Amino acid sequence: MKKSDIKKLPLHFDEYINLAEDEELLTALQNSLIMEKLIDISLLEKNADYCYKPGKWSVKGVLQHIIDAERILAYRALRFARNDKTVLPGFDEALYGANSPLAERAINDLLEELKVVRIGTILLFKNFNEKILLRRGVCFNIEIDVLSLGFSIIGHQQHHFNVITKNYFNKRENNENNQ
Repeated sequence: MKKSDIKKLPLHFDEYINLAEDEELLTALQNSLIMEKLIDISLLEKNADYCYKPGKWSVKGVLQHIIDAERILAYRALRFARNDKTVLPGFDEALYGANSPLAERAINDLLEELKVVRIGTILLFKNFNEKILLRRGVCFNIEIDVLSLGFSIIGHQQHHFNVITKNYFNKRENNENNQ
């Protein structure tokens, strides 16, 4: 199924879903693995601990957030795919970020984990047929289907890669040029 098969864009998730290409979900998930290769690893390493303003995550923090969020979104997809009608809670991304041992992590380690998590997500979604992809559930008062969660995973990563490029690479480069 494609992004255009989503009947109603769920609030909050629509921002991410809209960033994904309108292609088959498994193709989009596979292509998002390729997207990781398009980001300049040397720039990631150079900016690994850089925060573009106080209270914002470092580049490593953003990567860890992408990983954490994908695991949570995939877990929600699994629950709804199995027709679990339990209302699922949200998660406190700031709490997760504050309790992640990023000082001990290297960029390559984070990118490898992101790749492995994405491969796991692909394998999970590979076994969902159309009926399962259209199953719905509720997480923090938002009704969403499994298909939308899949495209949210893709768009969420794209959103944060865009943030890294704009606010970490470009701002730091501009700040260094202005000094």
